Amino acid sequence: MLDVALNEIKRGTAEIIDEERIVKLLKAYYDEGKTYTVKAGFDPTAPDLHLGHTVLLQKLAIFQKYGGRIQFLIGNFTAAIGDPTGKSATRKVLTEEDIAKNITSYTTQAFKILDESKTEIVYNKEWLEKLGALGMLQLASNLTVARMLERDDFSKRYASQTPIAVSEFIYPLLQGYDSVHLQSDIEIGGTDQKFNLLMGRQLQKVYEIKKQQAVLMMPILEGLDGVQKMSKSLGNYIGVTDEANDMFGKVLSISDALMWRYFELLSTKTLEEIAEIKSGVENGSLHPKKVKEDLALEITTRFHTEELAHEAKAEFEKVHARSQIPTDVEEFSCEGEIWIAKALVDCKIESSTSQARRDIKQGAVRINQEKISEIDLQLSVGEYVLQVGKRKFAKLKVN
Repeated sequence: MLDVALNEIKRGTAEIIDEERIVKLLKAYYDEGKTYTVKAGFDPTAPDLHLGHTVLLQKLAIFQKYGGRIQFLIGNFTAAIGDPTGKSATRKVLTEEDIAKNITSYTTQAFKILDESKTEIVYNKEWLEKLGALGMLQLASNLTVARMLERDDFSKRYASQTPIAVSEFIYPLLQGYDSVHLQSDIEIGGTDQKFNLLMGRQLQKVYEIKKQQAVLMMPILEGLDGVQKMSKSLGNYIGVTDEANDMFGKVLSISDALMWRYFELLSTKTLEEIAEIKSGVENGSLHPKKVKEDLALEITTRFHTEELAHEAKAEFEKVHARSQIPTDVEEFSCEGEIWIAKALVDCKIESSTSQARRDIKQGAVRINQEKISEIDLQLSVGEYVLQVGKRKFAKLKVN
């Protein structure tokens, strides 16, 4: 059983530091029933999570299955600074109101994956505020500026003379001190967090906690394009709060090759089950589209319901396989003739008129299911079904 647990924990990981400690913790759980703590930090810098964030949540759920008690750390203190990892400029400081709203949203979404009874939500403001000026100075004495500038993101900003706030140097130390206060046994994070994760090990030693946390790093999930990391700013994401129809359609839009990556990092199927499915695709007994549909159903059910997931599948087939108009299309109206690009923006299916022009040129825009190519088209009095790509629809009545 220990081997099964370890294989599931290691599944999809990019790097593990001190795997021997994880094995000891698992052995103590199976032999003595002793649980252990697994920390994961989330700075509530935005209200919604996407599937890239849930890679960590999925791994936390696996630890819960094998004796782990999750320390779901809300960085309500560090969010006011902003994690500088991977950033080319200083983050915007959030207000207390923004942070409070985002915390509520995060926890609601997280418990769609995690077992609430095995999760402790902790807020680092509770202990970091108590450090005071002296405690903060003592903490800062554990890291040199030279060591900090070894970080790739900081070294690039320093070389390009992009400002680096002193508070950003403090951030990794604060994250590390969280592990000191919580006495975490394991901490998990993305590969881009390695410097910060190792800081926890270092500070646990400095503060004589009598243990050093193991570190488990997960890869960054690629977005719908299969190239860039999943990101809202890049528009290649699947949001946890996406409507069921959108979520199902987005999962089906990924490539056959990327599908296996999503299975490994997002599916709750076992490694053996996934290997069997992959074998079926390779020998031709399973069609990739059917396999991808099953993955889309699994993910959509997780964040909605099984009923809504199957309704999304039926709607997708209706719209795409049979080229029909969706059942639930938002309706808009306007007075007098309107330029097509402006109509697409006003109907909220294009972000800007320049993007609308590009999509028209690329043949991605349809009116009443007919592809258009005229950028300067004016819509006169009448009713129209506007469409961009395969998933964006709107009805427009021109009065």
